[in-house]
Amino acid sequence: MRSVNPATGEPIAEYPEHDPAEVQRRLERAAATFATWRRTSFAERSAILVSVARVLRQDRDRFARLMTTEMGKPIAQAEAEVEKCAWCCEHFAEHAERYLAPREIATDAARSLVRYDPLGVVLAIMPWNFPFWQVIRCAAPALMAGDTVVLKHASNVCGCALALESLFGDAGAPPGLFTALLVSSARVEALIEHPRVAAVSLTGSETAGIAVGRSAGAALKKTVLELGGSDPFIVLADADLEAVVPQAVAARVQNNGESCIAAKRFIVEEPIAERFERALGERMAALRVGDPLERTSDVGPLARADLRDELDRQVRESVERGAVLATGGRRLDGPGWYYSSTVLSRVTPGMPAFDEETFGPLAAVSRVPGAEQAVELANRSRYGLGASVWTRDRERGEALTRDLEAGATFVNGIVKSDPRLPFGGVKRSGYGRELSAAGIREFVNLKTVWVR
Repeated sequence: MRSVNPATGEPIAEYPEHDPAEVQRRLERAAATFATWRRTSFAERSAILVSVARVLRQDRDRFARLMTTEMGKPIAQAEAEVEKCAWCCEHFAEHAERYLAPREIATDAARSLVRYDPLGVVLAIMPWNFPFWQVIRCAAPALMAGDTVVLKHASNVCGCALALESLFGDAGAPPGLFTALLVSSARVEALIEHPRVAAVSLTGSETAGIAVGRSAGAALKKTVLELGGSDPFIVLADADLEAVVPQAVAARVQNNGESCIAAKRFIVEEPIAERFERALGERMAALRVGDPLERTSDVGPLARADLRDELDRQVRESVERGAVLATGGRRLDGPGWYYSSTVLSRVTPGMPAFDEETFGPLAAVSRVPGAEQAVELANRSRYGLGASVWTRDRERGEALTRDLEAGATFVNGIVKSDPRLPFGGVKRSGYGRELSAAGIREFVNLKTVWVR
């Protein structure tokens, strides 16, 4: 297993896979730790999570540089990711006991209630694009619920996987509370089937979700799947374009555009479409694409060469089918896997830029005659992760969210995850929820207790 710097194409480090004996040892240790961890108090669990947050902030620069070097995100965004992880830990440290408080229910019993008891070892299968955040947003609530976590991270961010394991050790967590497994994707099915694994959380592609869901279903194990997205960004005719266009750019190129909840399809009412396209193209063209360790860079490289190839294919085929290239649309010369910030206009269903998830700095703009048609076009996607509506009329914007097929809808704001709110999707974007009370209750046993 190898990490490669996407800014240069140069190898960073080689990591030997854990052999089956080592995987078995680590799973056994996680299960043994669960047997004692499940009996700890919320105060004891909270102390560990607060300590994790403290170590995250203390070592922020090192963790951020590691993320940027392994997968290419701009350094300031990597630093913000570390801070968000610390916030997530503190949120669940403070609120988990309330989220999981037993609920008394009046029945014919002297006392009846619902408890939230931990399940066991949770297998977290995580992607490379937010190599700390997506792990922590799964681990923090699971650990506070009394579960233990084993991580199968993406093979190109092994350094981040091992850093996360060390982070928990440095924070005083008992051995086996959080464990990294360095294994290839070919061995995931065996991990899911392993008797020590109680449940599975996956953040990844639609293809990965299908494979994991199939394996977990055969093993009768609970899953949460957070998969791809093709989020619509609906701009109504009354929107303030001077305020909206900068937000559109930020929503598209966050994390180099490699985000499941990045805005990807910009659906604009006809009266303002031409002005929106022109302003969006100008701002995207002005972005500085360059070394992600330099703070003057707005967009870094794509994480792998094959991802750049795929984005280039989606642009070329969309243009061949009638889309208009407003700006960008090319690989950048030199070392590393850089792609120009790109805007396509006149995008319609049937084009890759509309139908497929695009992972990179590509904004696809479609025109519609009115708000009703905007919602209809937004829903013409197999994905349903996030969606946003931009308008001066907040009540009208909120009313439109009722018909949007998405797990998260935002009015006059960029779609984002927040520990206080449930996060997840519908349709081919997966099922289950992370974060908030809903997320911490995913990997617990809802236990009925009836006492005469």
